[in-house]
Amino acid sequence: MAVRKRSLDRSIVEGPVGRAVWRLAWPTMLQNVIGGLQGIVDHAMVGHTVGFTGNAAVGVAGQIFIVVIVFIASIFTGMGILVARFAGADEPDKVDRAVYQAFLVALALAVGVMAPLGYFLSPVLLDLVNAEPSVQAEALPYLRIMFLFSFGMMMFFMLSGALRSAGDAKTPLRLGIALTVLNLALNLVFIPVWGTAGAAIGTVLAGGAVGLYSLYRLISGKWVVHFTRGMGLRPDWKIIRELFRFGLPTGFQGIAMNVGGVLLLGFIGSLANSAEAQAAYSVAYAQLFSLITWTSVGLMGAAATVAGQNLGVNRPERSVRAVRTAAIMGLGVATMAGALFVLLPDHLLSLFNMEDETVVAIGRELLAFLCVSGFFVTLALTYTGGLQGTGDTRGPLYISLISQVAVPLLICSVASGTLGLEARHVWFAIVVGHMVRGLLSMLRFDRGRWRDIEIRV
Repeated sequence: MAVRKRSLDRSIVEGPVGRAVWRLAWPTMLQNVIGGLQGIVDHAMVGHTVGFTGNAAVGVAGQIFIVVIVFIASIFTGMGILVARFAGADEPDKVDRAVYQAFLVALALAVGVMAPLGYFLSPVLLDLVNAEPSVQAEALPYLRIMFLFSFGMMMFFMLSGALRSAGDAKTPLRLGIALTVLNLALNLVFIPVWGTAGAAIGTVLAGGAVGLYSLYRLISGKWVVHFTRGMGLRPDWKIIRELFRFGLPTGFQGIAMNVGGVLLLGFIGSLANSAEAQAAYSVAYAQLFSLITWTSVGLMGAAATVAGQNLGVNRPERSVRAVRTAAIMGLGVATMAGALFVLLPDHLLSLFNMEDETVVAIGRELLAFLCVSGFFVTLALTYTGGLQGTGDTRGPLYISLISQVAVPLLICSVASGTLGLEARHVWFAIVVGHMVRGLLSMLRFDRGRWRDIEIRV
């Protein structure tokens, strides 16, 4: 059996809460920024090589891909809850078992389910979003490549979550930097030759390389989480049951949110200038709005880890302080990013070769709405981190069904049937959905039912 080289970090449950949140958050925030910049560069290169139809294709295909992959990745949420609880209770062997079982389940689902079904259903999925023929032609090869060869990328996300939940946020940062640099280098080679498909090729090759390296490091026993030779391929049904008990609500939440996003793309596709609106949406919302979500997702992960580990040692008051601290940090960043959206919209859009007057006008309008959304998205994500980290994954599911599906789609449907749907109606629906999600997440966490959730292993 391999010898553990590193011990679990006890400062998360014993030291200052604010420092623990920041120590976990800043590497993840920086990793998200670096990874997000990779997406921005991909979009910019595709935009310069293919045009705005390429930007629309990447945005549409990416939205569809997330809907599918988020279900498989939901077990990583269950894994993170188990790892945080076990790490807080200082049970390293259980930490390793939880991560290994998550790895086996994800491998089986990705190779046996996602790859074949995703490949054959890609044309049908693209039809659902009303993408124009020119956009579909660019999106189809991109989507098929991502479905077939994305397990390396999934491995990266799984390990990042596992290591952060165990208290190590710096190793995922180093892996993320390597992934981004490799992806950018490969895209410089493939995008000029194969356009939109080249972006997918670079992404999966980079993910595969980092995934293989990560597997080697796990087996070597030099990380705070590692695999031993004696683990074998036998499933541990107690752990797997808990992975799905906590993870499935998150999977359904992710599916619901992204199905809502796909249906929202359908409304955008019905607009008079649909291709221009989809291009503006894929850049302003999927890329520039990430200036806020990069930070918020990092703080969400930190809040989940600190809250979960402290609940593992029966210190729920520290869990509450961690979530509130993360929210305050996130609101500061949302303020700065929102100011950029209002003051420099044209400069931001020009980074993606957005020169068409109609696209620029729509993108400018969307950014004005998103500067308001940022505050509520930050609240939603940080408080969702607190809920999910402590094991309450059903609450965020119900909240997402209301705020990210029912509310925006109802607004768009009413506007379409009464006023005649315009882009500003869709943007307004997005803002209202974010407001509802943020407020409901705060209320759910403050009720405190997460304090009584137990792990059955």
